[in-house]
Amino acid sequence: MSREVILYIAASIDGYIAEADGSIDFLGGGIEAVEEDTSYQELMKKIDTVVMGRTTYDQVVNELSSDQYPYEEQSSYIITSHPEENTEKLIFTSQTPVELIQDLKEQNGEAIWVVGGASIIAPLVEAKLIDTYILTTIPTILGKGIRLFNEFEGPVNLKFKQVYEKNDMVYTTYSNR
Repeated sequence: MSREVILYIAASIDGYIAEADGSIDFLGGGIEAVEEDTSYQELMKKIDTVVMGRTTYDQVVNELSSDQYPYEEQSSYIITSHPEENTEKLIFTSQTPVELIQDLKEQNGEAIWVVGGASIIAPLVEAKLIDTYILTTIPTILGKGIRLFNEFEGPVNLKFKQVYEKNDMVYTTYSNR
C-alpha cells in the first residue's frame, strides 16, 4: 500500500500562507484559543515523515522553534539547492518535490506531511501526489503575501470530506479523487 501524503497548512481568507516579507505572525490572528484543538496532535500521530522547502525549514529552526526542532521524532526531508550534511533524521536533498514524494511513497512507513512552502506544494498538487488536503482558514485578510498555491497546470478536482470550526478558524478537509 502506498503511503498517504497530507498537506496540512493554514492560510488567510484570501489564500496567503505568509506575509509579503515571509513572516507568519498573522497565523495567531489575534485569536483566543477557547476550545481545545487537537488537529495537530492527531496529524502527528499518523505521520513519520515531514517534507519541506529550505525557506520553511529555516523559518522553523530560526523563528518558530529555535529551542527544539519540533519534528525530532519524524524523518525530515528538506528540499534545497544547497544541501547540508545529513543526520539520521534530517535529510537535505536536491530532488524535485515530485521525485522525492514518488520515492517516499514507495518506501515502507506511515503518512507523509508536506509542511510547505508554495514552491514545494504546487508541483505536488499538479502531479496529483497529495492525497489529503487539510486547510485551516485564519480569519484574516492579508491583501498580499505568499500564496498557498503558485500557478500550475490545473484543474485538480478534489472530493470534500469534512469541515468544522474551532476558535474562529475553519478546518476543511478534501481528498484527491
